[in-house]
Amino acid sequence: MKKTTQLRQLLSSGKIVVAPGAFNALSAKIIEQAGFPAVYMTGYGASADLLGAPDYGLLTQTEMAYHAARLAQAVNVPLIADGDTGYGNAINVRRTIREYERAGVAAIHLEDQVMPKRCGHMEGKQVIDAREWVKKIEAAVDTRTDPDFVVIARTDARAVYDLDEAISRAKMAVKAGADLIFVEAPQSIDELKKVRDSIDAPIMANMIEHGKTPLLSVDELQELGYNLVIYPLASLYVAAYAIREAMAEFKKTGTTAGLMDKMLAFHEFNQLVGLKEFQELEKKYQVE
Repeated sequence: MKKTTQLRQLLSSGKIVVAPGAFNALSAKIIEQAGFPAVYMTGYGASADLLGAPDYGLLTQTEMAYHAARLAQAVNVPLIADGDTGYGNAINVRRTIREYERAGVAAIHLEDQVMPKRCGHMEGKQVIDAREWVKKIEAAVDTRTDPDFVVIARTDARAVYDLDEAISRAKMAVKAGADLIFVEAPQSIDELKKVRDSIDAPIMANMIEHGKTPLLSVDELQELGYNLVIYPLASLYVAAYAIREAMAEFKKTGTTAGLMDKMLAFHEFNQLVGLKEFQELEKKYQVE
């Protein structure tokens, strides 16, 4: 079954779809092996992983599409990917959709921020005219070659104007053919409820630790009626904390011996990345 079709079935199951964020192929593998039904490619995490830089619109369309391809190839579950602003106008969005489809992505979200954009939970955001954004959503819907490829419309208007403007834009995106709506950074549980009650379409929530939106559990979001939730930065923040603490201890002690109980063993890591499969393939194609 195509990954796009897998995602469509998950979204129509009546159970909220949980997609933790992956910042590279390895973290995507770990998420899949933990049993999650989908993986989210975070642009924030991509910028940190590829550039060691903040989510400030620094990565290009081709860099993001290439990164998405690496993640999609690493897992057997659907990949939902950050498509930022589509990297230009509606014409650029058409190419973005083609590149993301070719990369093996199952869903993309496209936002209404001014380019270059920034993380949705940062200050200083700006958004484009709602009509221009809707044309980008129309272009995405028109361009996809796989009818199961999911187009997610993300609006950041809550921070720039107010929640009512964000909901108004979301309704416009539904009329333009968006499959799912992403209102970024509601600031209370009441706002999360209002988004759900106001929009006649599947919706998603973005749970960022220490972000602007209250951090709710999967069960709480299911109860509110959300169809998809991403926890985009948990794996990145946990990994960054672990590496920072481990390197501080190494610098202090001059040995990694004290870190042994905090790391995977050699054989465990090889199992994680599928070494056995490659060894079997090597044996199969070995010249006698």
